[in-house]
Amino acid sequence: MKNENQKGINHKVIEIRRVCKVSKGGKSLNFRALIVVGNQKGIVGLGIGKASQVLNAIKKGQSRAIQNRIQIAMTRTKTIPHKSEANFGAAQVMLRPAAPGSGVIAGGAIRTVLETAGIKNILAKQLRSKNKINNARATLVALSNLRFITVTAKNRGLSLEKLTGRKSYEEIKDVKP
Repeated sequence: MKNENQKGINHKVIEIRRVCKVSKGGKSLNFRALIVVGNQKGIVGLGIGKASQVLNAIKKGQSRAIQNRIQIAMTRTKTIPHKSEANFGAAQVMLRPAAPGSGVIAGGAIRTVLETAGIKNILAKQLRSKNKINNARATLVALSNLRFITVTAKNRGLSLEKLTGRKSYEEIKDVKP
């Protein structure tokens, strides 16, 4: 894990919750930590750790988050290429690109995930559920659904000009007034 931290991967704790299990012998007290890891350059992961001590729960969540990292599509202005919506459980998340200088306009677990991923300009809204785990997972699903238009054109076997209906930069440059 020390090698991972040296490569610029940092983690943030979204939530630490005390959970209690009632059994025949009495109550057993444990902690659940929701952790997000990222390198601020488009790689982000989410993990949950459970243990009887807080630090052990954080370490477990961090190692699980490192295993579950994904690469996301970001533009040069540190925003997302297009609008994206996703559901996870009862939670629904809507992400929209924003103009440079807008900042991260989001709340709760969504904000932490987006900041750790390195996104600087975005509009986000959590709908329906307020559950932090499901909102964070829905955010990851929405981020993993993002695609650049060049990738979409390549997958469909079309040229970029045919897909967008606009002329390429080279064609515009050759036209003289």
